[in-house]
Amino acid sequence: MSKGKRQLHLNAFLYGTGHHEASWRLPESEPEKNLDFNHVLGIVHTAERGLMDSVFLADGYVGRSNKFEPFTQLSALASRTKHIGLIATVGTTYNEPYHVARKFASLDHISKGRAGWNIVTGAGSAAHNFGKDEHLEHSLRYEEADEFVDVVKKLWDSWEDDAIVNNKVTGVGVDSNKVHTVDHKGKYYSVKGPLNIARPPQGYPVLVQAGSSESGKEFAAKVAEVIFTAHQSIGSAQAFYKDVKSRLSKYGRSADQLKILPGISPILADTEAEALEIENQLFEAIDKEGVTRRLSERLGLDLQNHPLDEPISLEGVRETDEVNGNKSRHQLILDLIRDENLTLKQLINRLGGARGHFTFTGTPLGLADVIESWFLNGAADGFNVMPQIYPSGLDIFVDKVIPELQNRGLFRTAYEGKTLRDNLGLNRPSNVLFPYQTVQ
Repeated sequence: MSKGKRQLHLNAFLYGTGHHEASWRLPESEPEKNLDFNHVLGIVHTAERGLMDSVFLADGYVGRSNKFEPFTQLSALASRTKHIGLIATVGTTYNEPYHVARKFASLDHISKGRAGWNIVTGAGSAAHNFGKDEHLEHSLRYEEADEFVDVVKKLWDSWEDDAIVNNKVTGVGVDSNKVHTVDHKGKYYSVKGPLNIARPPQGYPVLVQAGSSESGKEFAAKVAEVIFTAHQSIGSAQAFYKDVKSRLSKYGRSADQLKILPGISPILADTEAEALEIENQLFEAIDKEGVTRRLSERLGLDLQNHPLDEPISLEGVRETDEVNGNKSRHQLILDLIRDENLTLKQLINRLGGARGHFTFTGTPLGLADVIESWFLNGAADGFNVMPQIYPSGLDIFVDKVIPELQNRGLFRTAYEGKTLRDNLGLNRPSNVLFPYQTVQ
């Protein structure tokens, strides 16, 4: 890769048999392997063979998702991979800063500097699993998350970089003068410290954020180094990109310190006709009654008897300001219906493919054209790749799309460094408690 030339960043979003909700019903799918570590490892090895920056695990504390806990899975993957970044979703609302700081520091040490933290505030229905009657209000969750992340950073910084000396002559293993309490007392947390593990190899694991609400964008501009976001058009993505990047300066940050990666969910085949055949096969396998029921609950509309081929009326719909969960995804669905006058069938197809992310059905060359257009026209720094079918969807992306991006000079031909920060072009942060220890 030529030095200084802007390059795409690509993350593979791991998700069972694929991001299409009916992928598990295809004849070739093997949903029983969701808890087969070697199966997951094979998918991650494919992403690493494709020189992708990272793999990402979504997570939550509700539902019947039947998947590994992220730290357990990523620690195992770290021992069987060499270069690829390992990003875990961990919510702030139902955790404590000390636990999260310790786990991510451990993962960063185990992986030798390849950990990333996708910061979320948590799903509303999780409240009942943690002794709470209801979820904390949306803006307050972000206020709490802001303090949570601040405490976690302080805990990572409670060890100076050269605190471990292991001097066998003097008998000193850790220089106690370089391990410090943080003595944090805030609105939500009181944490003395220090952490009981050395500062992570990356200083901090890469900080990722996935909210696109007003609170989420402001939080991302202050804290995040990568954003995962959902957009249905290049115009929407451009507006979001410009908006969030424009907020960075108030926090003393430059545009290159934040990578924006919209989700892109492809169905790929050698011809468009073959890709459309796969898309139709997936649509036929969707539980349309279940999807319609969930949409009715989300929108506050009764769509159970709504004809599939008629546009949806939004009269009486639940507006975004009435939602205490994922506001940005709710607004995306409303915009889809309003802007494109979608029928119920069309909406089910769009959401079934990737829950509101941009979907593409066609050839590898056609997808490379879309990726290049978004990247060169102010809509993305790269993409969160969400194959609708695993593992075949990632196989074809790595084998046919990535070589085309490399031929166009848009994507690396070798990893740039040893850590996730190196490969994303992000500096190692200085210690906020001891700022004279600046390490680039």
